[in-house]
Amino acid sequence: MKTKAAILTELNSPLVIDEIDVPKLECGQVLVEVYCSGICGAQLGEIAGVKGPDKFLPHLMGHEGGAIVLETGPGVTAVRKGDRVVMHWRKGAGIQANPASYTWKGRTVNSGWVTTFNEHAVVSENRLTVIPDDVDFEIAALMGCAVTTALGLINNDAQVKIGQSVAVLGCGGVGLNVVQGAAMVSADPIIAIDIHDHKLEMAQKFGATHRINSSQTDLREEVRKIVGSNGADVFIENTGLVRLIEQAYELTAKTGRTILVGVPRHDQDVTIHSLPLHFGKILKGCEGGHTNPTTDIPRYLSLYRNGKLKLDGLVTHRFEFDQINEALDAVRSGAAGRCVLHLRAAANA
Repeated sequence: MKTKAAILTELNSPLVIDEIDVPKLECGQVLVEVYCSGICGAQLGEIAGVKGPDKFLPHLMGHEGGAIVLETGPGVTAVRKGDRVVMHWRKGAGIQANPASYTWKGRTVNSGWVTTFNEHAVVSENRLTVIPDDVDFEIAALMGCAVTTALGLINNDAQVKIGQSVAVLGCGGVGLNVVQGAAMVSADPIIAIDIHDHKLEMAQKFGATHRINSSQTDLREEVRKIVGSNGADVFIENTGLVRLIEQAYELTAKTGRTILVGVPRHDQDVTIHSLPLHFGKILKGCEGGHTNPTTDIPRYLSLYRNGKLKLDGLVTHRFEFDQINEALDAVRSGAAGRCVLHLRAAANA
């Protein structure tokens, strides 16, 4: 069968939308029809070559989505035909299958264990989690990365305690949920930092107690006014910009934790005063919040159903699949909370 896909053919270039041939399923692989996909900063990094030269070009992209299972390959037991699923990049239950290889105009198109910028995708079983049939596909897409990464960061990476101060630099899809997660564990104060006032207003609705527009004021001065000269107990940096990573570390308390979500370019290094690391200060990267999708997604969906997790209103921009390059530009601009692609007209069916 053929399907429409957005293909990365060259770094720092628009994605090419065209039909590709879908391969037959191998052991542990699952064919899904993708209804919604989120756009994460990780995809912008892929296109920009943040991690260095890309040896897998051309390839497919996207790592958070909502889909329906159409067919299962040999050995698959965790999902079955007709299941509504979250597509996620973190490993869950099931087989770790080989990444699928598609064909396009006689060329091989590579993919990872999950891709969501294609109307039909061959996905590794362990990148799918079954959800109830009444869960909206947009909510499913948010569960693929934005929500699970953020809440996992609060629980597992930052291990925020009741009453600890938290600063969040960058209030996009992940950052807003970090703010919300900090509020859920009763952190105080919770400082939202961004250069867009409308995103700071969103952060306040999600639980921020203080807002700082870092383009209009001195970040160091404003943070210290709120938490004192010692710094924040936990400082989460979402942008990946070296200068801001350095400031986040500087503004973290002597025995606090600086958690990096954003990934700096491979050719840029961070300069820090490392002595505090020997006396209790922690600097660490976040890898999806060390989320276990199989167990965490059902828990988070339960919180959402019970009104204890706010997800409605998190999506600020919606695009049709053919508008994917416009959608990517919207995310690059920094204006979006979470941006979602609708790959099917019945995306909320």
